[in-house]
Amino acid sequence: MIMETMREMKIVVGDFRVLLTIMLFMMCQMVCGQTIVDRSNMTIGKIGSDGTVYDRSNMTVGRFKSDGYIVDRSNMTIGRIKSDGSIVDRSNMTIGKVDSDGTVKDRSNMTLGKVKSDGYVVDRNNMTIGRAKDVPTSYAAVFFFFHLFQ
Repeated sequence: MIMETMREMKIVVGDFRVLLTIMLFMMCQMVCGQTIVDRSNMTIGKIGSDGTVYDRSNMTVGRFKSDGYIVDRSNMTIGRIKSDGSIVDRSNMTIGKVDSDGTVKDRSNMTLGKVKSDGYVVDRNNMTIGRAKDVPTSYAAVFFFFHLFQ
């Protein structure tokens, strides 16, 4: 009886460890955000789950706000992503657009590249320039093509 109870406790403790590991992984995904890498798979930034943008040194450089506005580290507006996919700068001038299929265009409607559904980002020649897996398409476009955080 005692041995059976100890075996049951061992299973419960083992299950608890698995559950705890899964919970920690999920929390890290929510808090740590998603890493953005260049074509050499070197980290060039990260976007936190709250929209905070970090550079390669993990320093905050800005934030994507839920209302579409983009702010710098001083909370000054540097741009906005509009509901139609247009991206405007701090002067409210359109600097580009992200189409529903991930195609990124400049203000003259010339294709700059594309953010693919698998997170890979390609230039107009379909050459991979980086990856932003699990990052909203418009955020990846701003990061790779419009350089508002630099």
